[in-house]
Amino acid sequence: MRETFEGADANADLRAGLLDARTRTLALLEGLDPEEHRARRAWRRQDEALTLLQLSIVNPLLWEAGHIAWFHERFVLRDLDRKPPIRPDADALYRSLDVPPDARWSLDLPPLQTTLGYMAVVQDEVVGRLQRGPMSPHAREVQAIGILHEDMHDETLVYGRQTLGYPAPGFAVPPGPALAAGPLPGDVAIPGGRFRLGAEPGHGGLVLDNEKWAHEVAVKPFRIARAPVTNAEFAAFVADGGYRARRFWDDVGWHWRSETGAQHPLYWITEGPGWQTRQFDRIVALAPHQPVSHVSWHEAKAFCRWAGRRLPTELEWEVAAAAEPAASGGLGSVKRRYPWGAAAPGIAYANLDGRLLGTVDVAAFAAGDSAFGCRQMIGNVWEWTDSAFLPYPGFVPGPYKAYSEPWFGPLKVLRGGCFATRGRLTSNLYRNFFPPDRRDLFAGLRTCAL
Repeated sequence: MRETFEGADANADLRAGLLDARTRTLALLEGLDPEEHRARRAWRRQDEALTLLQLSIVNPLLWEAGHIAWFHERFVLRDLDRKPPIRPDADALYRSLDVPPDARWSLDLPPLQTTLGYMAVVQDEVVGRLQRGPMSPHAREVQAIGILHEDMHDETLVYGRQTLGYPAPGFAVPPGPALAAGPLPGDVAIPGGRFRLGAEPGHGGLVLDNEKWAHEVAVKPFRIARAPVTNAEFAAFVADGGYRARRFWDDVGWHWRSETGAQHPLYWITEGPGWQTRQFDRIVALAPHQPVSHVSWHEAKAFCRWAGRRLPTELEWEVAAAAEPAASGGLGSVKRRYPWGAAAPGIAYANLDGRLLGTVDVAAFAAGDSAFGCRQMIGNVWEWTDSAFLPYPGFVPGPYKAYSEPWFGPLKVLRGGCFATRGRLTSNLYRNFFPPDRRDLFAGLRTCAL
């Protein structure tokens, strides 16, 4: 839950959040090849439709580590405290707007141990300032955003470990038998009405700038799937020649498919009697009832055309996740923070926080259902929507001005989080955004009836 960090315990809560995020970061850096930033580690299997050499968007994990430390230093120590840079070259190395992804692989990055030392010095200074007494609301917000920023990049480190073929991090626990819950077919009907999209002022938690502010919109009735599309459902699309049939793809999507040679979701493998997939450094059988993952927006759209379905808009997604039915019909005035209600995310509700470090069957986590009966709208896999990433009316950049504003336009919105997303980061309001060709994400889809 995104805390506002107010009251007598605000500094202690911030300190706990900082230390928790850093513990996760360091766990994700364990086993990192000290030379990893000098050359990409390509997982070379003929069945993988996109090699790492084509995935220029993937960052060196060593760069991710330095960027996390730089963010805390830049916005907390330098902006709030006016301290000089700890590393004179930090902006040139780690300021993301100035260093495009392709260039990050050719940077002369500091060695791993030097980077870890830089992280430790920044962390000590940031934690130390929390012991100096009460802070202004702006300072608390900046420090809280630093925690959430580290959470976001920790999720990126999980993507990176998967993409680069590293072993899974060691903090996961095996899923229990109750999570082998099978499929969950069918749709739920969502009535039309009026809905306030976005965050309400004073809603009780930290709000990211692209979630501001709630504005009333009209919603037409629609039907949306109870669960995300499964591997078995997507495999039927592959078997039916979905990647070869031009009629299922728009012009941009077909160009992407032709350029990449994609024939199935990333990491699927056709060796043996059935589909297999790569999870980090292991080859495992493809679980039929788990949600399809590692598909781009283009692939999601092509599947929908094949299935006679469509992607939801982000408005429809938020309505299905957050709204409650009115007693008289239509949409009620109550809006939930999470699909299940107000309780903070926990193991009873959703597959989050990297607890399992993998997906589970789409019928698991029934306690996390929305008021209309949609399951796993938070956790397990991100869900592509049909919406472009655009600002809400009256948008104003937050303290980290480069978070949203540079990316409005062609990127597509994803909602809901995945198994690697931190619970304190996600909610029904959380908007993620990526180019439509990204497929290294733990992203799948949920469909609507035409």
